[in-house]
Amino acid sequence: MLILSGGTPKLLPGLKRVFGEENLIIVVNTAEDVYVSGNLVCPDVDSVIYTLAGLIDRERWWGIAGDTFHTHNALKMRGHDERMMIGDTDRATHILRTELIRRGMTLTEATCELRTRFGINAGILPMTDERVSTRIITPDGELHFQEFWVTKRGEPEVLDVRFDGIEHARPTKAVINALESEHEVLIGPSNPITSIGPILGLKGIRELLRGKEVVAVSPVVGNAPVSGPAGKLMRAKGFEVSPYGIYRCYADFLDVLVIDKSDELDVDVEVLKTDILMRSEEDSMRLAMFLRDSLAW
Repeated sequence: MLILSGGTPKLLPGLKRVFGEENLIIVVNTAEDVYVSGNLVCPDVDSVIYTLAGLIDRERWWGIAGDTFHTHNALKMRGHDERMMIGDTDRATHILRTELIRRGMTLTEATCELRTRFGINAGILPMTDERVSTRIITPDGELHFQEFWVTKRGEPEVLDVRFDGIEHARPTKAVINALESEHEVLIGPSNPITSIGPILGLKGIRELLRGKEVVAVSPVVGNAPVSGPAGKLMRAKGFEVSPYGIYRCYADFLDVLVIDKSDELDVDVEVLKTDILMRSEEDSMRLAMFLRDSLAW
C-alpha cells in the first residue's frame, strides 16, 4: 500500500498492525524541511520514522518521547536562539542525516539509511531530493512554514501559500517507481495544503494518481480541522473548511473519501463514514481495520 503522508501520521500505527509494516510505502512531504543550527531537519520524515519506530512523542506528534533539551538550552544560554526546540536524541538524527548528505548521499538514500538504523521495514520515501520550501504569505510579510507554525504559533493571518522551487523539483525515481507499481494509494488525514499539497504539486504526480484507486481520510470534522492550521491554510487557498473542501482538494483523482460519522457529503465519489478521530493507538487500529474491511485491501 502506498501512503501519502505529512507530519501527523497518527494512522500509521494502526496501518502497521493491520497491514504489516513491510507492506507500507510512505511518500513524505519535504517542503517543511529546514536547516537548524547547521543540521537538516525534515519534520515530516522524522515524524514518520519516530512513529514507526515507536518513539514519537504522542502528545505533540513530533520529536521523541521523553527527550531532553540540554543542547538547545545550552545554545540559548550562549546567545544562540534556535527557531525550533530540538531535543538531544532528535538532534542526533539530524546530525547523522546531514553528515550522510555531506558524504554524497541524496536525501532519499540518507532516509533509507536512517530507517534501516531505526529498524523500520516500511519504505519511507522523501517526495523529492530537491529543495522545496513552503512559504506562508501574511499581512506582515512572508514566513517559512516553520516560522509561521513554530515561532509564530500559527497566529498570523494567512493571505496565501506557495511552494518555492516546486516548478523545478521532480519526484524521485523511487517515488515514481512506487506509484507505478502500487494500485492502492491512501492519503492520510494530513493537512491538504501544506502536507499533501507539495507532493501533489510535483510534476506528474496527479497524472499518475488518476490511474490508481485513491482513498483519502478527511482531516476535518464539521467545519474544523482535527488539529493544526489546516483551516486557515485551506481558506487562504479558496477551499471551504469542510469535508467538501477536502473533496475539492483531491477531486481530479479521488475515488473514495472517508469522513467522520457526524458529517454529510454528497459528491461524485464514494463516501465512507466512521469515527475518524484518533485519540489512541487503539483508535488508529480501529480506523485501519475499517479501511481494510470497507475497501477489501
